[in-house]
Amino acid sequence: MRLALAQCNPLVGDLRGNADRLLDTCWRAAGSGADLVLAPELALWGYPARDLLLRPDLRRLQHQQLDRLAAQLPVGLALLLGVSEPAPGQQQPDLFNAAALVEAGHWRIVARKRLLPSYDVFDERRYFRPASEPCLLELERGGRTWRLGLSLCEDLWVDEDLHGHRLSGGDPIGDLIPLAPDLLLNLSASPFAQGKAQLRRDLAAAAAGRLGCPVVYVNQVGGNDELVFDGGSFVTAPGGSVLLQLPWAEESLACWDPTATPGSPAQAIPANEALLLRVLVLGVADYARKCGFRRALLGLSGGIDSALVAVLAAAALGPENVQGLLMPSPWSSAGSIDDALALAERLGLATHTLPIASLMAGFDTALAPALGGAPAGLTAENLQSRIRGTLLMAVANQQGQLLLSTGNKSELAVGYCTLYGDMNGGLAVIGDLYKTTVFRLCAWIDSPEAGPCRAALGLPAEGELIGRAIREKPPSAELRPDQRDSDSLPDYAVLDPLLKGLIEELRSLEELVDSGVDPALATRVQGLLRRAEFKRRQAAPLLKVSGRAFGSGWRMPIAAGA
Repeated sequence: MRLALAQCNPLVGDLRGNADRLLDTCWRAAGSGADLVLAPELALWGYPARDLLLRPDLRRLQHQQLDRLAAQLPVGLALLLGVSEPAPGQQQPDLFNAAALVEAGHWRIVARKRLLPSYDVFDERRYFRPASEPCLLELERGGRTWRLGLSLCEDLWVDEDLHGHRLSGGDPIGDLIPLAPDLLLNLSASPFAQGKAQLRRDLAAAAAGRLGCPVVYVNQVGGNDELVFDGGSFVTAPGGSVLLQLPWAEESLACWDPTATPGSPAQAIPANEALLLRVLVLGVADYARKCGFRRALLGLSGGIDSALVAVLAAAALGPENVQGLLMPSPWSSAGSIDDALALAERLGLATHTLPIASLMAGFDTALAPALGGAPAGLTAENLQSRIRGTLLMAVANQQGQLLLSTGNKSELAVGYCTLYGDMNGGLAVIGDLYKTTVFRLCAWIDSPEAGPCRAALGLPAEGELIGRAIREKPPSAELRPDQRDSDSLPDYAVLDPLLKGLIEELRSLEELVDSGVDPALATRVQGLLRRAEFKRRQAAPLLKVSGRAFGSGWRMPIAAGA
């Protein structure tokens, strides 16, 4: 039996279009001699479909598209894909997260998901009922009957020693042991997080060892709103060796024959920075494409955050489709303007310069009667940011561009950002990167080691892109003379580990102090994090790359006493 792993990039809710793409994939797989095509979890819907799953018209459409797939598949080829299945009775939820086997002329449900994640960004118990029985499919191919164990995404994540925790419920892998499958097939939609690629391999290897058979892991790829799915589908043997590895962060189709002699060793997981860069580029590209944008706009300040976003946008959309807007104030240094223009020249971006001094003066005049004088202090600084935000929105609106905001996770965490100013935009590209991660990624991008990755993304392979001048300047919003971020915040090398403890590890104030953090600093940062919640609730969606990001996986109240 020859298996084809279809690493698909669906558009959420586009059941007809996703079915068209699956049909094309199946015909290509048939041309390569495949017997069975494996597609990811909820492949027709795209993951996560969220409340689209509740719509009766789309449920009917899924049934129609499965009928169409059955009618148009190549003769002799079968397709195993993730679907939703109506559950019996009047109880809610009224769906199963399931897998269907499609063959010429008919289709049937062959598996149901047992472990339904409702942590972090996942909310499957809102839509699905958990199944309770192990899933084994017997399939005649190549003159023998293949016993195929079936599982869906979280059903593989049952090793507490590796994962650190597991969902309550049965053990989908352990329950398959007495059924003696020849292969375990796992259809997944597992979004990217740093370090997760190796964890998936380890979990699959552990399952392969328990079952004594290879594990075939097929993952979705592509950006869907805040989530980016990195693909990286693979086959692993019981001993843990990787028999087949598909690429990361791109659509792919590859065949594997379980009866064939293993070939050369599979490629290693890319370096952390390389994979992070590719995932961020994919996230920007898919967010723009799937939302109907071909061009993007961003404010270029000469700082490292906007420089990194410019690099990502140029790689995602092509430099000819990215425009930078420079909006210097009287406090903007000549060096920052020069650095921004030099960056745009290295990347091949078009720029326009719109000085805001006259607009600042106009706001001072207009507000003076109400304020009893010109705006001052933080009010004046925020006005500069809001003037720039208004200009950016106006240009993007007029030119049909996606406005990319350039704030990082450290700033969003402590509220070092301005509502209706620098927070304006349709996508917060680096909103899940701490400032120290921004520094580290930019240093790697400018290193010789990044050359092959840059070339693969269509960026210049040699020379600096970010530039030493940008990477080494002290961070500053330049909203007043000689301003530095360090005037308002601790050094990022101190701040970011503290923020990670509060956000991703949910550590208490007492735990932080016991670990050696200065009590006054811990109290201050915890207060900043809590008070900025109302800003984050109004922020643009961001691309999630960490274990816990602001967005759908961060559900903190705005009005709270803890």
